[in-house]
Amino acid sequence: MILCGMAGARNALHEAPYVTCPAGRSAWQESSVELDLGGRKVTLAAGFSTRDGRGRPDVMRGEETQIFGALALDPALASGEQLFVLPGTHSKWASMSEGRMVEFRTFVTGELFGVLEQSSIFLSRDHSETDEEVGFDAGLARSAEGSGAPASLFEARAAQLQDGRTPGWARGFVSGLLIGDEVRAMEPRGPVLVIGSTPLSGRYGTALTHFGVPFEAMNADDCVIAGLRLLHARA
Repeated sequence: MILCGMAGARNALHEAPYVTCPAGRSAWQESSVELDLGGRKVTLAAGFSTRDGRGRPDVMRGEETQIFGALALDPALASGEQLFVLPGTHSKWASMSEGRMVEFRTFVTGELFGVLEQSSIFLSRDHSETDEEVGFDAGLARSAEGSGAPASLFEARAAQLQDGRTPGWARGFVSGLLIGDEVRAMEPRGPVLVIGSTPLSGRYGTALTHFGVPFEAMNADDCVIAGLRLLHARA
């Protein structure tokens, strides 16, 4: 049994260590933890940690398995400089050089959207998808103006009251605004490799295209399985 992600988090099955950036696949494989769980051998993948130029910490668990899995599926990615984005509740942007993870940055975009959806007046709990893509494009366009999400979020509410916009449009607008701000903050020059398996990954592709950034995509499930197999090969 080989597990990655939050199974190795503090207060989970057993805390696996964080590998400090910069580091490559070998250091990650060697940092995995083996334990006995009811007579069954279990391997837990290590996470990764980094600090930015001002010493502020960041961590990941699970995404590193997908990244090294992607490199195993496409060995060409282990050469040169690469930039990965892994959309999700806490999306990760990881910079790679010659197969080593140099640094990464986390955006809580997905979690922020969830909080707004559940607790704000911007979004209703009507999950109708009517006009959602139109709203998403409008949110991307607003983010490109550079005024920032806090100054623009209320438009999702006002546009429903004054312009007859649908709840679906408002959901799309907020999503586009938040994802657009994330892409603008990273200022990627491309190409970017998107690792994902959900419609959310498609939205990141749309956002990258909106900002003129070329990208390619890989399936997250394929990548994580390939990454787990790297740990199995070591075991």
